[in-house]
Amino acid sequence: MQKLKKLLDAEVLKRNTAEEISLERLDPILVAKRYNDPAISLICALFAYGNVTQIVKFLDSLDFSLLQQSDEAINAALAKHYYRFQKSEDIIALFIALKRLQTQRSLEAVFRSGYDKNKNVIEGINAAIETLNSLYPHQTQGYTFLLSQVTTKTKGAGALKRWMMFLRWMVRHDNIDMGLWSGINAADLIMPLDTHTYKVGLRLGLLERKSYDLQAAIELTETLKRFDPKDPLKYDFALYRIGQEKMFVL
Repeated sequence: MQKLKKLLDAEVLKRNTAEEISLERLDPILVAKRYNDPAISLICALFAYGNVTQIVKFLDSLDFSLLQQSDEAINAALAKHYYRFQKSEDIIALFIALKRLQTQRSLEAVFRSGYDKNKNVIEGINAAIETLNSLYPHQTQGYTFLLSQVTTKTKGAGALKRWMMFLRWMVRHDNIDMGLWSGINAADLIMPLDTHTYKVGLRLGLLERKSYDLQAAIELTETLKRFDPKDPLKYDFALYRIGQEKMFVL
């Protein structure tokens, strides 16, 4: 494990640069960092599935000033927008829910209302999902996929990858992540497990679980805590790039 830690620490150091996120090296956080706003960042994270070029193209098509405008303006502006599983009505629903939330309390406060009970990020995510659903009730398959469902189990449950990535952006602070929130311990974060990090985790012996689920994300996080118990997610972006670039060199 020491050899592996040395390799991963070197990758983290190499990747932790502003140049790692660029028009040549796309990532959804490229759009989020232009605004440094949690609500906009959440939109960027929730739509972060599929081809990264198409993700960034779609995010660039959105007018985020709509988050300060009326429901009617949001409906009119987004009437022809769609992205993969989401129709215009689903995109409109997310914008209106976040707009309404911002008039009452911050997204951070909602997350903290769940997280602070047991220092559990899953409970914080559940609180955010419940609140957004209550502010603008909207039930379609595309919207449920976009926002995710309240999670009460880890085995066999979705990995909540896009929410976990959003939290990494909000809590950690380096040349990649924005660190816009305080009072949330980086040690409590869970790996945003996507196909790249899952396959790399298995290949490198960081992960044994054969099911791609939330329990696997937790298992990978616990393994990485052996390398850095205070900040296990510092390895996330490096593992993602290793998988993306097919650097299976061990």
